[in-house]
Amino acid sequence: MKKIKVFGHQSPDTDATVSTIVWTWFLNNHRSQEAVAYVLGKPNIEALFVLEKWGTQVPTILTTITKEDSVAIVDTNNADELFPNINDAEIVSIIDHHKLTGGLKTSAPLEVVIQPYASTMTVMFNIMNIEPKDLPKPIAGLMLSGILSDTLEFRSPTTTPDDKALASELANALGINITEYANQMFEAKSNISEFSDEALIRMDSKVFDIKGKQIRISVIETTNPSVVLKRKESLLKNIEKMKTEENISDILFFVVDILKQESIVFIQNNTVKSIIESGFNVTITDDTVVLPNIVSRKKQIIPALSLS
Repeated sequence: MKKIKVFGHQSPDTDATVSTIVWTWFLNNHRSQEAVAYVLGKPNIEALFVLEKWGTQVPTILTTITKEDSVAIVDTNNADELFPNINDAEIVSIIDHHKLTGGLKTSAPLEVVIQPYASTMTVMFNIMNIEPKDLPKPIAGLMLSGILSDTLEFRSPTTTPDDKALASELANALGINITEYANQMFEAKSNISEFSDEALIRMDSKVFDIKGKQIRISVIETTNPSVVLKRKESLLKNIEKMKTEENISDILFFVVDILKQESIVFIQNNTVKSIIESGFNVTITDDTVVLPNIVSRKKQIIPALSLS
């Protein structure tokens, strides 16, 4: 029997990265299905910190698939975040926590589990039905990391009581302090010195269809936004350059201040100015604007832009 290729979305963040590893572990060890974890690009710096922390190798980058492949998709159900020929492969499962997007097609029934939690880890925990104390420590550590990353240590409005309860149980099983560990993760995430402007813009970004326009929404989560703001002039130039190269309508660049729980948005042209003013009911007079209490792309940014 051919091995199942497990992967998440492009520009893999912490939740997407650890989801591939956790689901692969579960398939191999509890369903007797041979599976291999992959990522669709280099994981972000926080994800790399988490993998090193829990002694886990970085999954191989998968660059192509064929109709001969069996695949399990985690942390997305959006065909635009996967391979252009994703529907050629045999999709055996989709495990996710995002809204149903459409675009994926199969020739046979499959396992689809999409639940409204902040992290894919909580969805997988519900499927696995294994107590946190019985999980291998590296798997428990990865699961805790996915929850803390996607909830910003419970600051995000996407956080549910189940996410928080599971994180507490995992931390207890591991014998670690949630806040201390989350601070280590966020410190790693905030170290952007090695990234070029283009890499920074792409690091945690997704393209969305908003009112018929293709718009890339990039989010940088940090405890030290001043480091990003020092590069503002250069970033603004590269945002405009990348927009033209990608042939998309625009790029919205949000710097999320984890501690202050607010976003700073870069305003590189009048189109972006109009989009942000309309979506968030603000008046913009500079090339940045602060949006208080806006920290979640999924729960706050996309709905505001779609309804404006």
